[in-house]
Amino acid sequence: MAQIHRSTEGPEAYETHSAPIMRPFVAELLDAVGLVPGDAVLDLACGTGFVARAAAALVGTAGRVSGADIDEGMIRVAREHRPDLDFTAAPADRLPYPAAGFDAVVCQQGAQLFPDLTAALTEAARVTRPGGRFAATVWAPLDRQPYFLAEQRALEKYAPAALPYLVRAYPRTADQLTAALHTAGYRDTAHRVVTFEVTLPPLDRYAREHLDTLWGGMLREAGGEEALTGAGELVREQLADRTAPDGTATLPFTSLLVTAAR
Repeated sequence: MAQIHRSTEGPEAYETHSAPIMRPFVAELLDAVGLVPGDAVLDLACGTGFVARAAAALVGTAGRVSGADIDEGMIRVAREHRPDLDFTAAPADRLPYPAAGFDAVVCQQGAQLFPDLTAALTEAARVTRPGGRFAATVWAPLDRQPYFLAEQRALEKYAPAALPYLVRAYPRTADQLTAALHTAGYRDTAHRVVTFEVTLPPLDRYAREHLDTLWGGMLREAGGEEALTGAGELVREQLADRTAPDGTATLPFTSLLVTAAR
């Protein structure tokens, strides 16, 4: 995502406020590629390194973990958390790795943002060894995501210019992904839907902070701090019937998990 969308805290805020939503899917994604000690794994579109850090625990000191993301700020934060891992700023369709260098390539919530999905997956296939594994998660449609749907409605009111960017995060279907994987050179594709009930921190703060992390720049451009505050309050109001007395909210988040072999 372009820097204009984010708060001034940038990737640091993303690491903090996206963690509750992203973390539950990490183990599911890594389990899909069956990592074992000694494996070499690439976290594609790695962000601040949620998946890479978990992968490192699975492959051990005999293994190798690399992460690539086009956003240099995300890579900086990833390196701060794990300076021992190999994080590189690079676009998904031009990876700086040799052919067949990885036993597995994983991608959490990044494939829907690739400008050219087939080109990115072709590059992923190039760096996957014969017999290697691929797995990716993408968000299911908004009608299955009450929290993201509440954010969309808040943006419609307070920063409608952000909507085209938000919609980009939800367009990939299983057919699109599996077709692109086959074109890229993968085989044995499969997909399934994964849902987790996630308990978010108290929404009176979290709703505003999460919006600020992803869309703070556009909200402030549209209406200053008042727009950001109003959007956060609108998210909280829409989820009031799902909010516990302590302010936390337990909500379903659903991803499509797609797998393939090289």
